[in-house]
Amino acid sequence: MSMTPLEHDRRYGELDQVMRAYLGQPADDTPAQRSRALDAYLRHTWHTRPWAVAEAERQLREYSRNPPGRIRHQLGEFYAIPDTGLSQREIGDWLSVLADHLKKSVAEGDVPKPSPPQTHWEWHARFPETAQLLGGWFSQDIVDEFPDHDAAVADYVATTDPHLVARVVGELNELLALPLDEGDYALAAAELGMEVGPPEPFSYGAWFQLAVTMLSGV
Repeated sequence: MSMTPLEHDRRYGELDQVMRAYLGQPADDTPAQRSRALDAYLRHTWHTRPWAVAEAERQLREYSRNPPGRIRHQLGEFYAIPDTGLSQREIGDWLSVLADHLKKSVAEGDVPKPSPPQTHWEWHARFPETAQLLGGWFSQDIVDEFPDHDAAVADYVATTDPHLVARVVGELNELLALPLDEGDYALAAAELGMEVGPPEPFSYGAWFQLAVTMLSGV
C-alpha cells in the first residue's frame, strides 16, 4: 500500500523540499559549484529552519544509495523524483553531489549571502501568505469579483484569520525593506501570483505600501 503522510515525511519530507526548489530550474550542480536552485534552498532554509539542512543531506544520501526498486514502485512506497532532465542513471550521482554540498554547508558554514529571492520557489517560500493574497485575490478574475483593488483587500481582511493578515503585513514590510527597484517589485508581484497591475496612479512599490496601511487598519 502507499505511504501514509507521516511515513512520507519521515523518509522524504526534506528531500521533497529540496526537489521543489528545482521546479523550473536547471539541475546543473557540479562537485565544484552549487546550482541557483540549491543556493535558493540553502539561503531560505538556513534563515528559517537551519537544522533541516542536515536532515536533507541524510535523506538525499539515503535515496541516492538505495533508490526504490520495482516492488516498491508497484506498492507506491517511494518518493518519485520530479523530472529534472536527467536520466535515471544520472539522478543518483546528482543527488550525491547535492548531499555533498549540503554536508559542506553544515560543516563549514558555507551559506549563500542574503539577497532578494532568486527563484520562483524562493519567492513563495519566503512570502507564502503574500502569495496567498496576491494569487487568490488579484488574479485576472478580479474584475468579475470586486469593483476595485481596495474592495479585494477589504474582502481578504474580512475572510482571513487576523493572525494571517498580520503575517502578510510582516511579509510585505520585509519585501519593502529589500533593495528592490520598481522593476523588481513588478517581478515580485508576478512571481507571487498577481495577474493584474496596481491601480492607477500607483506603481507596484507604492501599492504594496498602501496595502500595508489598509491591512494594518491604519
